[in-house]
Amino acid sequence: MKLRSSLFDRIANIICLVLLVGVVVFFIAAWGSIPDQVPGHYDAGGNVTRMGSKSELVILPIMAWFLYLIMLGVSLFPQAWSTGVKVTAENRVRVYRAIKHMLSTVKLAVVIIFVFIALSTAITQSLPSWFLPASLILTFGPMAYFIIQLIRYR
Repeated sequence: MKLRSSLFDRIANIICLVLLVGVVVFFIAAWGSIPDQVPGHYDAGGNVTRMGSKSELVILPIMAWFLYLIMLGVSLFPQAWSTGVKVTAENRVRVYRAIKHMLSTVKLAVVIIFVFIALSTAITQSLPSWFLPASLILTFGPMAYFIIQLIRYR
């Protein structure tokens, strides 16, 4: 079954692509002004616990692009999704739409999180104390919401 992307899914993808391309362009443009030593690890409070080479910065956009592309690929094959509910002819479109929206939302959250970390690292700034709770809410909040939707679609 081919599931058309909704306006929400298309907007989420556009925002992801703008952020991903934007962080790459930023790194290319600012590479010379980024210090040789940048934060290499943060603790749960957002404090820098290890400094590393600025070459380590390239890992963050690569990981963000990789995760984005994996989730984009997964979103194209609804038949392969494990929905947690029995998919019937009556609920198929609603179930697949909910999962596609969940993937789009989580994909957007992951991209935002990685771009924020990459930019904070590039400017050698600690992460704010609210970053970890916000990241967890951004990632798992939509999952919980859409899982509840799936349960209702049984």
